[in-house]
Amino acid sequence: MVRKNTSIFISGTGSNLNNLIKKSREYNFPINIKLVISNSYDAKGLNFAKKNSIPFLIINTKKRNYENYILLQLKKYNISFICLAGFMKVLSKKFIYSFQNKIINIHPSILPKFKGLNTYSRMMENKEKIAGCSVHYVTEKLDSGKIIVKKKFYINEKDTEEIMKKKTQKLEYKAFPEAIIKIFRNI
Repeated sequence: MVRKNTSIFISGTGSNLNNLIKKSREYNFPINIKLVISNSYDAKGLNFAKKNSIPFLIINTKKRNYENYILLQLKKYNISFICLAGFMKVLSKKFIYSFQNKIINIHPSILPKFKGLNTYSRMMENKEKIAGCSVHYVTEKLDSGKIIVKKKFYINEKDTEEIMKKKTQKLEYKAFPEAIIKIFRNI
């Protein structure tokens, strides 16, 4: 199996990055993580890249043409697939078209419900009974691409936002690798 050179984009703690690094060490997992990109200098997830000797870049998204720089780096590392794992920056239409159907994202809700930010608080306000996560292709419309995998759980009336986040993350650690396998099994 030829594994796809992949870049993981992060902004925070990187728990999904860490999970994907572990999965990528498995013999038959279809991606090889070659580059980590963060838009945050203090993203804790960069420690997982360092610990696993994976090159990483910290991008200043306030600079003009930062996406062109990212595209050059992706080309340099021969990247053919991108996973957004808590990357808190919207990519431009141009960038997305450069990697058409080769960028996926994990979102902490059962899409199409609760696109965007503040997912857990909006679920609580809406008195939702079911929560979960979705892995989807990235398109120019926020959290609107074709869904690859969804995972669900029932919300307990005692669940707080923090408990919901922990439950969702447990599902994300299953959903993200499952989606990647599903994508490359179909190619």
